[in-house]
Amino acid sequence: MKILGIQVLKGPNIWSINRKKLIQMRLDLEELEQRPTNLIEGFAEGIRQLLPGMYSHRCSKGCENGFFMRVDEGTWMGHVIEHIALEIQTLAGMDTGFGRTRQTKTEGVYNVVFSYVEEKAGAFAAEAAVRIAEALIARTPYDLDADIRRLRELREQERLGPSTGSIVDEAIARDIPWIRLNKGSLVQLGYGKNQVRFRATMTERTSSIAVDLAGNKDETKRLLEDAAIPVAKGVTISRAEELEAAISRLGFPLVFKPLDGNHGRGATINVKDEAAAMAAFEHARQHSRRVIVERFIEGYDFRVLVIDNRVVAAAFRDPAHITGDGTSNIAELIQRENEDPRRGYGHENVLTEITVDRDTLDLLAKKDYSLDSIPGKGEKVYLKSTANLSTGGTSVDVTDQVHPQNLFICERISRIIGLDICGIDIMAKNLTQPLTENGGVVLEVNAAPGFRMHLAPSEGLPRNVAAPVLDMLYPPGKLSQIPIIAVTGTNGKTTTTRLISHIIKSNGTRVGFTTSDGIYVQNNMLMKGDTTGPQSAEFILKDPTVEFAVLETARGGILRSGLGFNKCDIGVVTNIQEDHLGISDIHTLQDLARVKSVVIGAVRRKGWAVLNADNPYCVKIARDARCKVAYFSMDEHNPVLKDHFKRGGTAAVFENGYITVKKGDWKIRVDKVSHIPLTFGGSVDFMIQNVLAATLATFLWGYKIEDIRLSLQTFIPSAAQTPGRMNVFKFKEFKVLVDFAHNPDGFNGVRSFLQTVEATEHVGIISGTGDRRDEDIIEIARIAASMFDRVYICQEKYLRGRQRDELVQLLKQGLQEVKPGIPIVVNNSGEDCLKVAMQTAKTGSYLTILSNTIDNSIQRVTEYLDRELGM
Repeated sequence: MKILGIQVLKGPNIWSINRKKLIQMRLDLEELEQRPTNLIEGFAEGIRQLLPGMYSHRCSKGCENGFFMRVDEGTWMGHVIEHIALEIQTLAGMDTGFGRTRQTKTEGVYNVVFSYVEEKAGAFAAEAAVRIAEALIARTPYDLDADIRRLRELREQERLGPSTGSIVDEAIARDIPWIRLNKGSLVQLGYGKNQVRFRATMTERTSSIAVDLAGNKDETKRLLEDAAIPVAKGVTISRAEELEAAISRLGFPLVFKPLDGNHGRGATINVKDEAAAMAAFEHARQHSRRVIVERFIEGYDFRVLVIDNRVVAAAFRDPAHITGDGTSNIAELIQRENEDPRRGYGHENVLTEITVDRDTLDLLAKKDYSLDSIPGKGEKVYLKSTANLSTGGTSVDVTDQVHPQNLFICERISRIIGLDICGIDIMAKNLTQPLTENGGVVLEVNAAPGFRMHLAPSEGLPRNVAAPVLDMLYPPGKLSQIPIIAVTGTNGKTTTTRLISHIIKSNGTRVGFTTSDGIYVQNNMLMKGDTTGPQSAEFILKDPTVEFAVLETARGGILRSGLGFNKCDIGVVTNIQEDHLGISDIHTLQDLARVKSVVIGAVRRKGWAVLNADNPYCVKIARDARCKVAYFSMDEHNPVLKDHFKRGGTAAVFENGYITVKKGDWKIRVDKVSHIPLTFGGSVDFMIQNVLAATLATFLWGYKIEDIRLSLQTFIPSAAQTPGRMNVFKFKEFKVLVDFAHNPDGFNGVRSFLQTVEATEHVGIISGTGDRRDEDIIEIARIAASMFDRVYICQEKYLRGRQRDELVQLLKQGLQEVKPGIPIVVNNSGEDCLKVAMQTAKTGSYLTILSNTIDNSIQRVTEYLDRELGM
């Protein structure tokens, strides 16, 4: 077998709108195409033995053991690899279960698709699944445990921490979109101007002064003490010479901790003599220049979580420990404790595995124990000096047991320090009595407190502490989304996107939009290039200045990664025409329609699909749409529209020279096409279609007809407003048209316009694109022959795996089929070709440059025009 490619899909895609995280592996089975599993000796027995958990895979049988039944009957290896990839992720603590395997039109080549939890782990699972299958076929031993360990490592490297993850999960439950902004825990909730950011459990509302105070334990203690909050007595020292005075003042037992430490790092508790005190001081100094020395308070460790100045959870924390049985040594007891199914690697389970470190050995030494010591039956031996869950500690929820006065104290602390989310560490006999009565004290106030102990306590009721965070960040009435209009189709996407954006901007809203020539916010180009993929969409959605997003969405990005957004409010499909066929398993117009329909699948239930009623593939998309549907058409008598209007449907139509919005039996005329510059006086049909689509989309969003009309009248086709789309340059003796038409439908649109143009001679400059089918290249040449009297072939670029001469010959073939004697000049130097064409242009001639054949053609033509005008 051979892996031909692995793609990571991150948004709605051709396999699933709702399952956004998918791996798509293109796999060539080679000789195994002729060997299903029932013909491979020992395979069924081997996979049962290596991966017995796959018994639960129901597969198409719909019952347990279903997958193994398919293996016994005979199934192809791509299907097997799909299930192996899912199973090994589950074994590594990433339970996921969606998969599809489909044969391509190339014999023996399959698309193996399966869901993942973490991207790198998913890609590794794809490769590992192939290796496992090959080992089973060869009946050779395989170290499955090594793969599972690696998957767990990748999972821990990639995954959000439990606190960050809980907030993201709560956002997803509330239909609030999110974007991970780095490899760590920096996350954006919401889009555009409605976004908020947080890192771990610090939000953009968290005061930097408060964080600084919480990080300085000495300053925190002073503020709390001044506010009559009970705190542990202590001093701060920075030199070993100061230790003796601290001991003399406070007396034993003591606690040592770094001044600005966190997560219990560098802390030592219950220090009872001078030698231990010196060791504890040096240990703390490794984490901070200054060290806090406090009187050790007898009691239990509690954590109280306060969010938005309200106590939402409290937990009793117990450091990692083992309980003796009278026969096993401490090392054996630790191993046994780690076998508890609740414990796992990192944050994968409720509890974390206990590791042996310096803190462990020091605590044991204080009891004159080592790892070989055998504690008595029932004896509790602590292995860590702090109760952090990340070091193996346990937690018990006590939220409902906190005394009202303690609630008041904790909520007051959050305001004194100024934290919107804070964890308060308390040492006390219990929280059921006021701290002022039972001698309890506040030890620390923590910024960015962990949520794990509250989300999944070892005992007691789990608390959804992420919910109050979202309540704080998005109170009732605050929006998290911005409106999104997504535009796709074969031709007209960019112009339609720009026109919609112009209408929105003209009505006072800051719009961000992506096109095939760049990313814009309020017509300011922020990034140049073909920006029609998911990363470009995300760029706009991450911009905090954007109030409305209009996103051109091309087939390439959908196939590579899926959509860059989960939902949109309006999806526009301009048309489905022959282009890019034969690439990425898209061979027919039906295949292409399936790709474009992903945009419509992502439209909200109450949103709108704006579809071309004159295009049969768009009409088919409408039948499966799960949102409201509106049509646009060049013919108000289109049979599709007749049925649509009977149901009270809405459409934009071209009728009697007008752009008209029609719903049921009533119609509103927007404007005469001759008044709309983009239509070139109504002479360019495909521009009229673009106007219809943009008018309908903005009308459905709620813009007034008179505002749309004014916007249509002020959108001027030019190199500035519509670069590469019907840009006409008027020289003294001739005219030049630049249009990026690159497929038969686009060429036909230009031909329709040129038929209305009087010229002494029509001259064309054309080229082919290497990744198109031969018949597509020949066809555009045929169309070129029908509209030009003379043709330049300039194959400067876009070879894409082909030889230049091959493309030139295909273009010549098409030209000569239609017009055998047509003059053809081959000049593959863009600059020289344009220079010759303009120098030899006859008076009254019309020079048309198509398919962006000349690099920076608009810029170069503009420079010629400036020179002619003496600028």
